[in-house]
Amino acid sequence: MNNKEIGAFGEDAACEYLENEGYEILERNFSMKTGEIDIIAEKDGCVVFAEVKTRRNNNYGEPSEAVTRQKQEHIRRTALLYLNSLDENMRFDVIEVFYSDRGGMSVIKINHIRNAF
Repeated sequence: MNNKEIGAFGEDAACEYLENEGYEILERNFSMKTGEIDIIAEKDGCVVFAEVKTRRNNNYGEPSEAVTRQKQEHIRRTALLYLNSLDENMRFDVIEVFYSDRGGMSVIKINHIRNAF
């Protein structure tokens, strides 16, 4: 399975998790010239911009560590363009999806880091 397929698997799992937690998915893979946001969701009037990182394990560090300052800035700029202004009812989350590919892909664990940056 290639990285794009693994990423799509993780984003699907993250969306299912968020929906089960009461979030409404507004956008997936929202892209502008400033960058891309994996998931834009809303719950209780708060717009959440989520970056999803999918890994088999954390042998090389936590998946959230791959969300560099540069990536954070791209997400922030894209979020501001999406909302057309800075909104106090917004936050930036990272969703870590751990999976196993033995006998087909399956989710092992999801870690939702609220207000990650």
